[in-house]
Amino acid sequence: MKLSQLNPGERAVVTEILPASLTGRLRDLGLTDGTGILCLMRSPLGDPCAYRFRGTVIAMRKYDADAVQVRYDAP
Repeated sequence: MKLSQLNPGERAVVTEILPASLTGRLRDLGLTDGTGILCLMRSPLGDPCAYRFRGTVIAMRKYDADAVQVRYDAP
C-alpha cells in the first residue's frame, strides 16, 4: 500500500521508495526501507499529512507519499 493511504494513528513499515529520484531526498531525512512510520494527522483538506519517524515529524504532500510503499505494522 502507499504511505498516503495511512489514516491518522496508523503505523506502518517502509518497504520501498519509488521513483529513485525521491529516494535520495527521503533517505537524507532518515526514511529508508524498514523504517517504522506513524501517520499523525491530515490537514483539513487532506493534503499534506504529518508523519513521525526516527524521532522527527515531517509534512509530506500526497504526491510524495504516493511514492513510498509501506506495510501495516503490528501494534
